[in-house]
Amino acid sequence: MTLWRIRATVDDRPGYLSVLTASLALRGVNILTVQVHTTERGAVDDFLVDAPDSLDEADLVAAVERGRGRECWVARSEARGLADQPTRVLGLATRLVRDPDTTGEALRTLLGADSVTWRPSPAGPRPGITPTTMLLADPGGGSYDLRRAAPGFTPAEYARAQALVELAATAARRSAEQVTLVLPDGSELGVRPATGDDLPGVVELHERCSPRSRHRRYLGGAALPAPARMRRLLEPARGVTLLATPAGCGGAGESVVAMANLLAEGEMAEVALLVRDDWQRRGLGSALLGRLVRHAERAGYAALVLHTQAENTPMLRTVRRLGRPAPVDRDGSLVTLTVPLTTTAVGRARV
Repeated sequence: MTLWRIRATVDDRPGYLSVLTASLALRGVNILTVQVHTTERGAVDDFLVDAPDSLDEADLVAAVERGRGRECWVARSEARGLADQPTRVLGLATRLVRDPDTTGEALRTLLGADSVTWRPSPAGPRPGITPTTMLLADPGGGSYDLRRAAPGFTPAEYARAQALVELAATAARRSAEQVTLVLPDGSELGVRPATGDDLPGVVELHERCSPRSRHRRYLGGAALPAPARMRRLLEPARGVTLLATPAGCGGAGESVVAMANLLAEGEMAEVALLVRDDWQRRGLGSALLGRLVRHAERAGYAALVLHTQAENTPMLRTVRRLGRPAPVDRDGSLVTLTVPLTTTAVGRARV
């Protein structure tokens, strides 16, 4: 017996798939797995089969056509094809979390693409597929161009591939932001992007900050923000939130000593810092603000905006340490500083 992969289109009507499978069964073909891709042209059925050695490619195409199948594609398969599609996708996702730079190779493995090219330019007018090409938007910037002579790409394959690209971009961003920060006094802190699981640690951070520190952060009083608001800050729709934790701490419930928010709207990004009182005046705020500036530049924002009180001299001093011109707009006791940014084009060569 020989493993084959067969793909064919049938009318998306009751009973048509059974006609096709019966035609294969009459020739002793054992269907091991089947996936159905819904398209505008009909149902694209993707089979992994075990066929008698006496059958060749032409025999299998003829069996499909007798079973009312069309646009048939047949190719020899390997034993690894026995792994079902969800298992393969999960395996590739695990690999990407560990090494986001293997995105191109993962896409090639997932789709059996003839070529995968990453380009620094956006994904043309819009991402999408043709029978032989697939264009995927890279959330980190740029796009992936995939080519496959046969079989034609399907919407289901496009959705899986785009999900993998988005996962890789998220993993790459988190990996790039996970650093060990050494303060001028020699103290070491871990700095990483926040997630929703960090809510308990961030609540504790607010509780251990003085009313004055909370008032300076939120400008509207010293009360603790509602948990729902804190959760939105941890996972902003656009931007990033960085947390600082003592070196050696890790896992759920780790101690958080500072939070730095970058919340984007249009071409501008608003920044804010909250540093626990016993970690203030040690250079931590300056280090976190510097990282937010670099993140905003990589993301292509035009400027950072920071609102603070006129009496908050530590924050004003922290902004001045950036060494960049920061026009000041004063409205009573409220000061708004605007820090212009230099857009940085970041290209990642992925094959």
